[in-house]
Amino acid sequence: MAWLEYVLPLIFLTPLGAAALVAITLRDVQTVGLRSPHDGEPIREIAQAHRDRLEKARMVFFLDATLAPTLTLMPLVYGMGRILFAEEQSWLEWSLYGVVSTLLAMLFCFLILRDVQRMRRLTRSLACELAVGQTLDHLMRPLAKPYFVFHDYPADSYTIDNVLVTPQGVFVIQTMARDFPLDLEGRPNNVVSVEHERLRFPGWSEREVLRKVRLSTVWLRQWLTRHARLSVPVRGILVLPGWSIDDETGAKAETRDVCVVDGADLSLQLGDASDEAIDDATRQQLVEALDKRYQAFARTLTKH
Repeated sequence: MAWLEYVLPLIFLTPLGAAALVAITLRDVQTVGLRSPHDGEPIREIAQAHRDRLEKARMVFFLDATLAPTLTLMPLVYGMGRILFAEEQSWLEWSLYGVVSTLLAMLFCFLILRDVQRMRRLTRSLACELAVGQTLDHLMRPLAKPYFVFHDYPADSYTIDNVLVTPQGVFVIQTMARDFPLDLEGRPNNVVSVEHERLRFPGWSEREVLRKVRLSTVWLRQWLTRHARLSVPVRGILVLPGWSIDDETGAKAETRDVCVVDGADLSLQLGDASDEAIDDATRQQLVEALDKRYQAFARTLTKH
């Protein structure tokens, strides 16, 4: 049966076909959307539309770069299988396999170059829009206004997630993400008990994260005293998004060195205090000192 000579070589294409199927299945790994742990809604950031387009471009690049070697080799692998099963060798047929592989290689080279150029354009557009967004953000919260936030603030050997300056003081805000364990009925158990030295989650406990927040708080307080010559209240806040907080310390929020919250009403919790601990002049000096270190660290990263 002559047709078997063309069917049996397809066996050699099985590994390549499986690799192509895996690549197609995993294409969405690059485009996992972030959703709020509070209401499940998508999190929208500055230039979110550009972010989405860039993620789609990365997904296309991932597919093209992954499928290129797989599909390019398929004609050659099929041809080698034909050599084993064919009774007569046809140089015209083998040349055809080589031409098809060459054309596929040229096609994927073109596609990959197109994808790289598109990602470069989208990355530049995203950078420009973020720069404008940050400028607008500073216009809404200039240095002399009551609130100012620094993201990823550099400490000595680590970074602080957020440093917030308010009329009530300076807040060191760290965020920790933990998955919810399930109870026997399959429902998430999201209650965490807060003690002075540890957090008791359902099934395990942690101490290091509270120590890290305290360390960051002490470091920032000492740095402000030593470098900015400012003595201001600095408090630590640990945010556990989506968790229900059971505070067993019994202390008032304003007296705790570390306050653990779920983050749902963080802005309201930060604005509870009515007495201003920092006047406008001190707050301006404080923000300028923090911003000087922040900008110096950013320039260091740019050089590297």
